[in-house]
Amino acid sequence: MRVFLTGGTGFIGHYVAKALLNRDHELHISTRHPEKIPSLAKEKNVTFFKGALTDTEILQQAIQNCDACIHIALGWGETPTTMLKNDTLATATLLELAAQAGCKKFIYTSSTAAMGQMRPSMAETCVNLPVDLYGATKSAGEAFVLGFRQQNLKRNIIRPGYTFGNPAFLDGCSQPDTRFKKIAEAALRNEPIHIIKNDGTQFIHASQQAEVFCRLLESDLNEEIFLALGQTWISWKEIAEQAIALVPNCKSEIIEEDLGWSDSPMTFSVRKLSEVLGLQFDSRPFISPHIQYYLDMLKK
Repeated sequence: MRVFLTGGTGFIGHYVAKALLNRDHELHISTRHPEKIPSLAKEKNVTFFKGALTDTEILQQAIQNCDACIHIALGWGETPTTMLKNDTLATATLLELAAQAGCKKFIYTSSTAAMGQMRPSMAETCVNLPVDLYGATKSAGEAFVLGFRQQNLKRNIIRPGYTFGNPAFLDGCSQPDTRFKKIAEAALRNEPIHIIKNDGTQFIHASQQAEVFCRLLESDLNEEIFLALGQTWISWKEIAEQAIALVPNCKSEIIEEDLGWSDSPMTFSVRKLSEVLGLQFDSRPFISPHIQYYLDMLKK
């Protein structure tokens, strides 16, 4: 299958690119920085198209003769109007271009942030109540994806949770969030590790996240939304404890700021991911190696 992929040199994107190549798919990748991952550029089944999400002519050229579109890239903005222009409008435009090019499948990368306010039961059927512009634009993108029903284009949505991992390629990148790195750095320096009491999430490794994209791409599903997270809630305190254990003679103390968060965390349901796509993920085996990655990097 020939797949048009936006954001293929970003963190989740380059994991998805690697997984698709391992399945013998051919990739057209649009990115502002095609030189970012040289080893990905050398892959025989990859063609790069340099441009931003707002470069409609580049997108139109890149998506020609593609069977599917996976939209991962984010168009950022500091105001409602710039977010609308750089991300939501770009998503709507890409939908039209995919249909015009004869694509049969479209996968939109949303976020758990589209759901916003945490409630006792967080599942795909919950009403979106975004609490910031990022969540609002993702929620708006979802609405356009579900509402676009032209030319039999099958459209599905993935809502990733906190995704982490070492680079998929040696010259690739890790997640933009720096909390793992800061914890590793504090442990190396025997400094206090500051966290929020009862803070944590259902971490998912990037290779597991990529499997969700591949499984959905190769399915015949349409107009479905999937929460893509691990099954197990893991605290940042546990991650800090693992970092301390990995550093010989580490004297760091964990200092918890109490913001009144409950001892019983609210979680996202991953039942649909299991029942429909047959996927269940435990990220625990990846956490210590990821901490060690930062420890080794910081020692250089």
